[in-house]
Amino acid sequence: MSAVYAWLRRHPKLVDGGLAAIIAFLGVGMAVPAGYYAMILVGLALAIPLVLRRTHPVGAFAFVIAVGVLQVVTGLHPGPADLSVVILLYTLAAYKPRRVSVTGLAVCLAGSAAAVGRWGTPGKLTWLEWMLTGSIAFAGPSLIAWVLGDSVRYRRAYYANLEERAARLEAERDAQAQIAAAAERARIARELHDVVAHNVSVMVVQADGASYTLDTDPARAREALAAIAGTGRQALAEMRRLLGVLRRDDDGTDPGRAPLPGIGQIGELLEQTRAAGLPVALTVEGVPQPLPDGAALAAYRIVQESLTNTRKHAGPLATAQVILRYLEDALVLRITDDGPGPAATPDGGGHGLTGMRERVAVYGGWVQAGPRAGGGFQVTARLPFAPATTGVPEPGPAVLTQAAQPSGAWMDEPGAGAA
Repeated sequence: MSAVYAWLRRHPKLVDGGLAAIIAFLGVGMAVPAGYYAMILVGLALAIPLVLRRTHPVGAFAFVIAVGVLQVVTGLHPGPADLSVVILLYTLAAYKPRRVSVTGLAVCLAGSAAAVGRWGTPGKLTWLEWMLTGSIAFAGPSLIAWVLGDSVRYRRAYYANLEERAARLEAERDAQAQIAAAAERARIARELHDVVAHNVSVMVVQADGASYTLDTDPARAREALAAIAGTGRQALAEMRRLLGVLRRDDDGTDPGRAPLPGIGQIGELLEQTRAAGLPVALTVEGVPQPLPDGAALAAYRIVQESLTNTRKHAGPLATAQVILRYLEDALVLRITDDGPGPAATPDGGGHGLTGMRERVAVYGGWVQAGPRAGGGFQVTARLPFAPATTGVPEPGPAVLTQAAQPSGAWMDEPGAGAA
């Protein structure tokens, strides 16, 4: 039935044409056998406006009212075709404001009174009984049609308001997500600025040392120059990322500076987490390799945010595990917990996942977050060792589904090497 209703809504002209044909058949069918040719014309005049009842409700209603007035004046008795007056009053109430439909209802009630006076025959009834019977016969259908049409119009307006509100809330949610992403980019840019400033400071110190030993110890001068070159290349790589994510604070203030953590400070982070009441274990797999300062900071922040979410949402009895997997070309992090039941699937609305997404996008990596099959939550991130040289990648969708995540046996069965 829903398919039938949908098809009818897509073809309103066909529906209205069929309704007009039925009304015309009823009116003409009764007039032809009796030879009332005037009633044939009236029946057609009352039926044809139904085809235009949706596009021109006021004009169609006014036309049939004019035909009805002609019936009262000439004494032509009402017939089945006069149902078009009730149908068009319903349409007027359903598609037009109430002030317009109330006027149409008043016109119909006045026409009902005129019809009672024109064709009513009191006979053995009292005048009061005659007026009541006539009112029910003529005015009753008009009142019912108006009430139904006004209810349809109100319900349609209510649903339209709900749809508009849903669209507005969705737009506000998207705007909040964009604001959160911009704030995370600003924070990341400030931290990368500190990394670049540190590298430049090292270059200055090495340059001063090289200038002092250039004549007395050329070998040490060459070592200093090589260190300057390596530090400069790393600083340029970080600067490219900085230019890609740099945003100023909305209030124009400059945040305070603090030493930036990295992989070496994850142990301290886990100690703080344990002191806060969350048991957490650290497993290191593979041969540890040095990361650029910015990538090491990103890894630290991902672990920090994941453990913070575990403390907030996993419950007081949960435990967590952090795995650092050193591959040949990347560091893969996995943070899991065994909270009581699967967590809700992330929708990207939280600032924590937004920050992870922005950090890994800067280094060309990916992050995958979601509930585990056996309960709890898992965050997996991959940070390449070699930075991209083609500039900052597009932010894009950095949260991958389970199917898009690179496969690996260690994902389900991590090896030994707990630290």
